[in-house]
Amino acid sequence: LITSKLMHIESLAVPVSCNTAIEKSEWFKQVNRTKIGSPYVIAEFDELNKSSTSVAGFEANGGFLLGSDVLVNGKTLSALPTRDAVLPAIILFVAGKGNGISEVMRQVPERFTSSDRIKDFAREKSLNLIELTKSKPEQFLASLPLEGKVVNQDLTDGLRLTLDSGDILHLRPSGNAPELRCYAESDKQEKADSLVVLALSA
Repeated sequence: LITSKLMHIESLAVPVSCNTAIEKSEWFKQVNRTKIGSPYVIAEFDELNKSSTSVAGFEANGGFLLGSDVLVNGKTLSALPTRDAVLPAIILFVAGKGNGISEVMRQVPERFTSSDRIKDFAREKSLNLIELTKSKPEQFLASLPLEGKVVNQDLTDGLRLTLDSGDILHLRPSGNAPELRCYAESDKQEKADSLVVLALSA
């Protein structure tokens, strides 16, 4: 997120599991959320390049992708639509010489994430669970037990529930293993951790 800001990126393509600090920062003209995986992020570049002059994407694992040429310190950095973990480190290192990173960090909305998984959980079982939760989200919350209401369901990749508290619970089958994955987001780390434990225990 900070790398994108320091490179003056206009628009981002990010997996649906990424933290909502991206939108809450209001740093970007457009943020498009995709299924999890770099091929989906790369595919979204075509759409973003129609209306933006500088486009990038990233994954929660640190992979950063450039969907267009960008200017960095007056020099052109060519598009690099492959996962690169070195580029963000270089940009942050350069910015850090002027104490720019800490200054930018203070502007990022505080949102905390947590995730875990249940191994040896058949994909079919995950899909059935997600379908049931989608049709009865309030019943799912009550089983945790959590108070509140679901204000949004995102079906981009699994089921991502946004609660009226601002907390987020996201369930999805793994794309490469028989696992049920759970991601949570909240305004406190302890709450995000607790949401994951509650959901996977249930």
